[in-house]
Amino acid sequence: MLSAVIFDFDGIIVDTEPLHYRAFQVILEPLGLGYSWEDYVSLYMGFDDRDAFREAFGSKGKVLAAEELELLIGRKAAAFQEIIADGVTPYPGVVELIEAISGQLPLALCSGALHCDIHPILTGLDLSGAFDVMVTADEVQASKPDPASYRLAVERLSSIFPDGGILPDACIAIEDTPAGIASASGAGIPVVAVTNSYPADRLAGARKVVDSLAGITLETLRQLV
Repeated sequence: MLSAVIFDFDGIIVDTEPLHYRAFQVILEPLGLGYSWEDYVSLYMGFDDRDAFREAFGSKGKVLAAEELELLIGRKAAAFQEIIADGVTPYPGVVELIEAISGQLPLALCSGALHCDIHPILTGLDLSGAFDVMVTADEVQASKPDPASYRLAVERLSSIFPDGGILPDACIAIEDTPAGIASASGAGIPVVAVTNSYPADRLAGARKVVDSLAGITLETLRQLV
C-alpha cells in the first residue's frame, strides 16, 4: 500500500535546469570555467551546487577552497534569484497531482537545490504549504546519486506520521535524472521517472517511465506499490 510520495524539484515541478545553467555561467565564465549546455546535461545536471562547482574547477585542474566554494554558492544563488524574478512555468500536470496528493497522503520534496532557490518558486505556484517535509541541498553533505537525501526524507515523514507505515518500499519517488533514480533506489524507494530531462533509455532503474505527469493520478501511483 502506498504510504507517501516524494517529489524531486528541478526538472519535475519546474523546468529550472536551463535557468540554473545560466546562473552557473554568470559566475563561471568570468573565471574562464564556463561550459556548454551539452556538458551541463551530460555531466552537471543532477549535481547540487557544491558538486557542480567542484567539478567545474576540478575539470580545469584548479583547487577550490571551502571558503571560496561557499562564496560561489552564494553568488550563484543571487544570480538565480534574478533570473527567476519574472516567474517560472510548471510542467504540465504536476501542480494538479501535488494538490491531489496533499492532505490525502504524506508528501515530501527531496531536492539537490538550495531552499532559497525552491521557496520563491513554490510560493509563486501556491504550493508553499503542500509538502509535509522538504529536504534540500542545505541539509545533506552528499548530493544525489547518494541516497542520503531520500533516506532523510523518509526518516522525517516517519517521524511526523508515526502510524503511517512509511517505509521506503511503500513510498514512490518522482524523478527525472539518472542521479535522482540512483539516489531514491539506493534508499530503497521505487521511482516513477519522467522524460522531462533525459530520454527513456537513460532512465533505467525506474519502476515506471512516463512522458509527462499530465493524466497521472494518485490512483496511478497507488497501483505501482
